[in-house]
Amino acid sequence: MIADAISLVNAHAWGPGMLVLLLGTGLYLSIGLRFMTLRYIPASFRLLVRGGRGRGKGDISPFSALMTSLSATIGTGNIAGVATAIALGGPGALFWMWVTALVGMATKYAEAVCAVRFRERDARGNYSGGPMYYIKNGLKAHWHWLAFAFAIFGSLAGFGIANTVQSNSVSQVLLDEFAIPPIVTGLVLMTLVAAVILGGIQRIARVASYLVPFMAVAYVLLSLGIILLHASAVPAALATIVESAFSPVAATGGFAGATVWAALRFGVARGIFSNEAGLGSAPIAHAAAKTDQPVEQGMIAMLGTFIDTLVVCTMTGLVIVIMDVWTTGVSGASLTAMAFEMAIPGGQYIVTVGLCLFAFTTMLGWSFYGERCITFLFGTRAILPFRIVWVAAVPVGTLVQLDTVWLIADTLNAFMAIPNLVALVLLAPLVFKLTREYLEDKR
Repeated sequence: MIADAISLVNAHAWGPGMLVLLLGTGLYLSIGLRFMTLRYIPASFRLLVRGGRGRGKGDISPFSALMTSLSATIGTGNIAGVATAIALGGPGALFWMWVTALVGMATKYAEAVCAVRFRERDARGNYSGGPMYYIKNGLKAHWHWLAFAFAIFGSLAGFGIANTVQSNSVSQVLLDEFAIPPIVTGLVLMTLVAAVILGGIQRIARVASYLVPFMAVAYVLLSLGIILLHASAVPAALATIVESAFSPVAATGGFAGATVWAALRFGVARGIFSNEAGLGSAPIAHAAAKTDQPVEQGMIAMLGTFIDTLVVCTMTGLVIVIMDVWTTGVSGASLTAMAFEMAIPGGQYIVTVGLCLFAFTTMLGWSFYGERCITFLFGTRAILPFRIVWVAAVPVGTLVQLDTVWLIADTLNAFMAIPNLVALVLLAPLVFKLTREYLEDKR
């Protein structure tokens, strides 16, 4: 009964209204910015290389801020989420993930601009920012309740989708591949997570700065190797992806068939789950960057969506479609593992290692997000208790069935997005103004 009620709320939370709000906000920001987020991709990479260490006030470098946000976004969504979208919506879901990323870059850009513009320093001298702060400091008083709503939803959602769900995914894949008992996985993960997050944002950023580039590059190169080995199948795979985005896909093999709406719905929902553009989580990390220029951090932040979806998710999706396993009826990480195993001997172990690393970094990044939400609600005295509870929750996720927890967390993610998107629409004129002034000054 409770699960059915949660499923109903979730269906409405991620229904047409939410998809229109997410895509509509991204498109509105893209148009208002004159699509600078697409035109300035090369310039943003140059900025990341030249100014990666940062200049200005803050706790971590702009590069570390991007790696911290990527540590949270590059997770099971890049392996299991893409596969689930294709299994439920057909190959066309990958096309709609691309569309979500293209407009989501403008959303992520605006989030980071506002985060740096309206950030504060807490009682310990650390920088805090994100939707709760740009709502409180950038909007009039009658909107301030949205800041508290975001902080509540954000602090709770992380325990589901970024903690227990992640540890559960790791424990299941290690049990299946290596027969490692879930409790052992849980205790090891708990120890590793504790060793990092108890050191605060500086240690999280330091670990993310080393681990994220390594795991992302390694996964992309291995995936690219598979794609090049089957280069002759790439044109047909791309044609299938585009065609399926605009035409219903008939049932075949174990695939139940999919409508255009299913491709759109699952592509957008899983795209947002993966790159988090619009959820309001990533700007919490970017608010800690050492910079005095909100626009520059926004340009660096938008690269997170580009890397996460247009690069990493695309690799996973192309391998699945090229190997033609999407019709088997298998879903999630198992589908990705099947595709990699068919492509190269031992390919399933690449997926296993990737899933473990991606899930681990997600737990690190989201611990900081939850911590900042808790700090906004209760002050710095709540930081240590939050960290202890976060660490204790890790092994719990390996021991319980998480279907209901997943639904609750997924619903809370939607509830996080609503106050954030409302704030971005209201603050859009300021974002446009700051961007225009910055670009004119550079010219």
